[in-house]
Amino acid sequence: MLHFPSVNTPTQNTDHIRTVADLFVECLVNEGVETMYGIPGEENIPLMEAIERDGRIRFILTRHEQGAGFMAATQGHLTGKPGVCLATLGPGALNLTLPVAQANASTTPLVAICAQGNVSRLYKESHQIIDLVSVFRPLTQWTSMIVEPASVPEMVRKAFSISQRNRPGATCLILPEDVAEMPAPADAHPLPLPNPMSFAPTGDTIARAVSIIRGAKHPIILAGNGVARGHAENRLLALAEQLNVPVATTFEGKGVISDRIPLALGVVGFMRHDYENFAFDEADLIIAVGFSIQQFDPKKINPNDDKTIIHINTFIEDTDAHYSTALNIMGNIDATLQALIAQLQAEHVTFGVSHPKIHELLETEYASYAGDDSFPMKPQRIVADTRRAMETDTDIALVDTGALKMWMARLYPTYYSNTCVIDNSLSTMAWTLPGAVAASLENPGRPVLAVMGDGSFMMNVQEIETAVRVGARMVILVWVDEAYGLIKWKMDIHDGSHEYVDFNNPDVVELGMSFGAKGHLIESADQLYPTLRSALRSGSGIDIIACPVDYSENMKLIEKLGEVDFSG
Repeated sequence: MLHFPSVNTPTQNTDHIRTVADLFVECLVNEGVETMYGIPGEENIPLMEAIERDGRIRFILTRHEQGAGFMAATQGHLTGKPGVCLATLGPGALNLTLPVAQANASTTPLVAICAQGNVSRLYKESHQIIDLVSVFRPLTQWTSMIVEPASVPEMVRKAFSISQRNRPGATCLILPEDVAEMPAPADAHPLPLPNPMSFAPTGDTIARAVSIIRGAKHPIILAGNGVARGHAENRLLALAEQLNVPVATTFEGKGVISDRIPLALGVVGFMRHDYENFAFDEADLIIAVGFSIQQFDPKKINPNDDKTIIHINTFIEDTDAHYSTALNIMGNIDATLQALIAQLQAEHVTFGVSHPKIHELLETEYASYAGDDSFPMKPQRIVADTRRAMETDTDIALVDTGALKMWMARLYPTYYSNTCVIDNSLSTMAWTLPGAVAASLENPGRPVLAVMGDGSFMMNVQEIETAVRVGARMVILVWVDEAYGLIKWKMDIHDGSHEYVDFNNPDVVELGMSFGAKGHLIESADQLYPTLRSALRSGSGIDIIACPVDYSENMKLIEKLGEVDFSG
C-alpha cells in the first residue's frame, strides 16, 4: 500500500540548505512578527515552506488578499507595530493595493510582502508579470524588490524601520521566486534592532508656543489620531484642563479624550456645518495635536485661513491653503505636551472658553431617539442601543464607511482611544469585517463589533469563513437599507434626487449562517439591544445581526443643522 504524508505534516528534509526564504523569515521573526495574513501563490511557495519550517509565525489564510491587508492594517493600528500581509505576484499583489493605500493614508504601520516571477523574465512581457515596484511605490513610504541574497537583512530591517518612523505608514517588499530559492549567504543574519528613539522640542520652541497661546482670546484644541499613536491621551487632557479650553477630535481621533469630560466637544468631519463647527467659527487659535489634513479638510474649520494654528505632531503637515501654521512643533507628542503644560503652568496661562450649547444639542439629539420604537429603526436609536449593548468602556467598535459612519462618529459616546475605530483618511469600504478578525485575535476575550452597511458587508463577506475557521470572536452589525446610503445622501443634498445607488440583497442572516456564523434578523425596534448585548457577551463564535434602518433621517439632520443659530 502506498503511503502519502499528511498535507499538514511537512516532510522532514535533513539535507535542506538554508535559502533566502529562510533568511527572510528569520528577519521577520527578529522584527517581532508573530502573525501574517495572506494567500499563497505558486511564486511564494518557497517562502511558505520557510514559514512552515521555522514554525514561529502563525499564518492566517484569508479568502481575498484585500481581507489579508485589512487584517494586517487593523493589527498595526491597534498595536502600533507593523502588521504583515502576503500576496503572490500579479493579480494577488494588485488585490493588496487598497489596504496598503489605506494604511499609508491613515499613518498605520504595515509591511506588505509580494511574490514576483523569476528575475530572468522581468524585462519582457511574461505571464502575470507587472512592475510591482512602480505599482506600490506611490502607495507606500518605501517599496523595493530583493534581487541580491545578501541584502535581505538590510531590506527587511529598512521596511520595518520606515513603516514606524515619524510618519508611520506602509512599506512593500517584493521577493522573486528564484531569488527566494537561492542559498542564503552563510554569514547573513538578521540585524539588531535599534533602541527606540524619541525627540523633544527645544525650550525656545516651547516658549514661542506659550507666547502664541497667551495672545489668543478663544483657543480650541483639535486632536487627531496621532494622540493615540503617541500614547498622549492623558497629556492631552492635562493640556485642555490647564488652558480650560474645549477639545474637538477628528473621526480618526475619536476617543483620545473621553466624551464624559466636560471639555470634550465631540468630532469634526461631518459633511455639513455641525454643532462643533460653531466652536471653530469663534476660535482665533487652533492647537492641532496629532492632526493630519488627510483626516479632515481644514477648509471646513478655517475657511478664510485667518486662524492662528500651532501644529504639534511627529511630522510637519503638507501644504494647504487653509492650514497655514504659525508654529510647527515636530517631536514626541507626549513629551511635547508635557513641556508645554509645564511652561503654561509656570506662566499661569489659562482661559475659560466653553460651549455648553454644543453639549446640549448633542445630548438632546442622542437622548431624544433612545426610546423611538419606529421600524425600520432610526439611525439615532441604533447608535444609542449599540452604545448601551457595548457594556464596558473598552469594548471595540470598528465603524465602516457609509451613512452609518456619519451617525456613529457624531453620536456614539467614546471613552478611550481605539475603541471606536474609523477610517476617514482613505475612507475605505468593507475594511471592518476582516479588521474585526485581527482585532479579535489581538484582544482575546474582549468584545469586538464590526458596524457595516449592507453595501460594505457584501464586498468582503467571504472573510466570515476566515473568522470562523481561525476561531475569532466577533459580532457584525449590518445596517440594511439596500442602497449605497452615503452616496444617496450626498445626491439628495446635491439636487434633491438620487439614481443608480439602490440594489437587492441576499438573505444576510442565511448567508452568514452558511459560513458557520450565528444569524439574527431584527424585526422590531425593541429587539436590537437584547440581541446585540447577548451576542457581544456570548463568548464564542461569530454573530451576524441584520438591522433595517430608516435613512429618511439623513435629510432631516441636514435641515436641522441648517436651522441652528448660535448668534444669541
